[in-house]
Amino acid sequence: MLDQPRRPGSGAATAVVAFAFWITMAGTTVPTTLYPLYGEAMGFSPITVTAIFAVYAVGVVVGLLLLGRLSDQIGRRPVLLAATFLSVCGALVFLVADSVPALCVARVISGFSAALITGAATASLTELLPGDSRIKPATVALFANMGGLASGTLAAGVLADLAPEPLRTPWIVTLVLAALAVIGVASTRETSAHRSGFTFHARLLHVPAEIRSDFLRSATAAGTGFAVLGVLTAVTGLFMGQVLHESGHTLAGLVVFTAFACTALGQLLVRAVRPGAVLVVACLGLMLAAALMAAAMAAQAFAPLLVGAAVNGLATGMAVSHGIRDITTRSAPRHRGASVSTFFAILYSMLAVPAIGVGVLIRATSLRPAGEVFSAAVAVLALVVLMSLVLRRKPAGAAA
Repeated sequence: MLDQPRRPGSGAATAVVAFAFWITMAGTTVPTTLYPLYGEAMGFSPITVTAIFAVYAVGVVVGLLLLGRLSDQIGRRPVLLAATFLSVCGALVFLVADSVPALCVARVISGFSAALITGAATASLTELLPGDSRIKPATVALFANMGGLASGTLAAGVLADLAPEPLRTPWIVTLVLAALAVIGVASTRETSAHRSGFTFHARLLHVPAEIRSDFLRSATAAGTGFAVLGVLTAVTGLFMGQVLHESGHTLAGLVVFTAFACTALGQLLVRAVRPGAVLVVACLGLMLAAALMAAAMAAQAFAPLLVGAAVNGLATGMAVSHGIRDITTRSAPRHRGASVSTFFAILYSMLAVPAIGVGVLIRATSLRPAGEVFSAAVAVLALVVLMSLVLRRKPAGAAA
């Protein structure tokens, strides 16, 4: 007799929640490889592309701070329904968008859908999968989340190259899948046994005093990696078209797919690294990724860019995992929720702000020098974190 039998239908419910998580996150990266096409159709510049992308990250941060506790208050199912419905709405707006303001509205909707589903789906998967399950809830959530971010951009690139109406076909496919997710979630049962009832409360940012220095190091390293992810998401299509003169969109999608897929892989590989060395390895990886991206710009080559995206993803995933582990194991329990929200608010802010800065640099100079300056900034930030780790360990070595 099993100690923790699974409820009837829990396997199907797990698949539905994971699929809803995946398609919602995929919808947020579908525009990545389409930005050059939108630019041609609407006549806007690279700085507009980065601004449109940044609007998404702002939507996620605001959503996390304002609505991060919503599924604890009213239940997982209503929030999952709202998130998938917003994903449908975002796809609809993109489908009919004919102006920059419409694209910005669609991106804000996408940001809120991502903010809502991240906590609700992760919590729901934890409640659906028993503690002794061979497949851990965190692993399912990780691959649904990062798998969606990765596959959305690659699928959009392939569809833009092969299917008719490249600015419509990816959104029709996304719309159909998101609608299926809404129907699937509507057919599931509530998984949360305890709900506090809705009260509007913006979650305050909180940096735990007991691990403040380690928190800031992890947030800086992971944020640096997220900055690279943001810039890759915003301008890879421009690099492929303007620098490599590649008219297809699949390769641009492949770069961003690789970056996000390796971010998920990095969060799994961190288990093979000694805890005290994780952040050192992550910083070295970020510096190597910056060098590879600078080489791609200087040599006008695709291979260094793809490898750099992979290395950056691995390093970012390790830094994220290290930061979350510190928060969940070393910070005061009463502040953990706020601390995790602060951590991700920093990451998504870093996803947005540097992308805008690169857009300004592109406008002032051109794509190649802007990319080289950004790569140098990434290397410097990673080096600062690395040096702080070295200096922190010196007194211990001297005392020995």
